[in-house]
Amino acid sequence: MHSLEGNKIIAAVLTAGVTLGLAGFVGSLLVKPKFPHEAVISIGGETTTQQAAAPAAAPALEPITPLLASANADNGRQVAQRQCAACHSFNEGGRHGVGPNLHGIVGAMHAAKEGFNYSPANRALASKPWGYEELNAFIAAPARAMPGTRMSYSGLGNVQQRADLIAYLRSISPNAPAP
Repeated sequence: MHSLEGNKIIAAVLTAGVTLGLAGFVGSLLVKPKFPHEAVISIGGETTTQQAAAPAAAPALEPITPLLASANADNGRQVAQRQCAACHSFNEGGRHGVGPNLHGIVGAMHAAKEGFNYSPANRALASKPWGYEELNAFIAAPARAMPGTRMSYSGLGNVQQRADLIAYLRSISPNAPAP
């Protein structure tokens, strides 16, 4: 009886192979992949008939100032707690985290908070204030608004949420200019 054990093992392996082969054949009959008719990239000096599309220009941001009139600072506080509080604090005299404390940021100069190590990109703008449109651009896409920033946040795409957030930042900025 022991001599049949080897045959059973070989039969099981062959059965599995035949089953996988049939499954692949049936799958290729059912699914017809579409392969490109020409190369997507060119290697060496070869050229293709399709040229790579020029990168799209960055979309222009909608001005935030008109939206500030109807912005809700309470909603902005909630956005700040969800999106920003992991790195920033908002209370007067609060600690710096990964990012600086944002109390009084509206109207303040860039890189002005003592005790925080700003990126060279932010320090280069130290003579310019954080206005409403500057905050709008930075919150929308920090890396695009300030190339070289250390802020790894990808941005807040919703314009109303940005307006609410900026309204909240204005509410905690005692020296903020009128929009």
